Amino acid sequence: MMDKEKLFAQIKGGLIVSCQALETEPLYTKEGGVMPLMAKAAAMSGAVGIRANTVRDITQIKQVVDLPVIGIIKKDYPGTPMYITVTMKEVDELVACGVDILAVQGTAAIRPNGMTSPEFIKAIKEKYPDQLLMADCDNVENALACAAAGADFVGTTMRGYTPETEGCDDIDFDFVHTLATQCPAKVIAEGHIHYPEQAVKALEAGAFALVVGGAITRPAEITARFTGAIHAMNK
Repeated sequence: MMDKEKLFAQIKGGLIVSCQALETEPLYTKEGGVMPLMAKAAAMSGAVGIRANTVRDITQIKQVVDLPVIGIIKKDYPGTPMYITVTMKEVDELVACGVDILAVQGTAAIRPNGMTSPEFIKAIKEKYPDQLLMADCDNVENALACAAAGADFVGTTMRGYTPETEGCDDIDFDFVHTLATQCPAKVIAEGHIHYPEQAVKALEAGAFALVVGGAITRPAEITARFTGAIHAMNK
């Protein structure tokens, strides 16, 4: 893992590219190998870090790029809408494969074992005190609670994807600015960033760094944005 201060300096004001493909997506393969190529392309063009899902992809990516990795494991659990690094089992697996930043969901939903997000973060920090941790949040209240529990970073990742933030379908620059001024953790803008101008504006709003995924590494999503605009024009 990269030294803490060196990592902060590496990603500050920069673009972290999310390289992920779920099993339902065209770029997913059982043996992997595609996401490392995405990561190499991102690194070649100046990305300061990579965000990746699953131990396999993270391990393969770390073999080909010398950039800090934000690691997650997405998995559905019955009885909870939580799906980003939900239990300590996933945490253990991510720490073991050497993620530089461990990301967990930091919303108001309860985990299968009854833990809140702040309680889970505290438990992780007790077990792995030197592990940098990012909480993927949806609103100011949850972000502040996660930061108070020990999160080093809070992301705007989940805004628009929880019942409390339903309808937030665009990057919320006011939310980024509020977090940047009120939250002691470093703010990472993530979610609904489709254009370079939005990325710049998020940094101007006070984000420490930003993550962009779909607009760079999901061809089906990028294509749909173009075809959707064309279909709308032809109606």
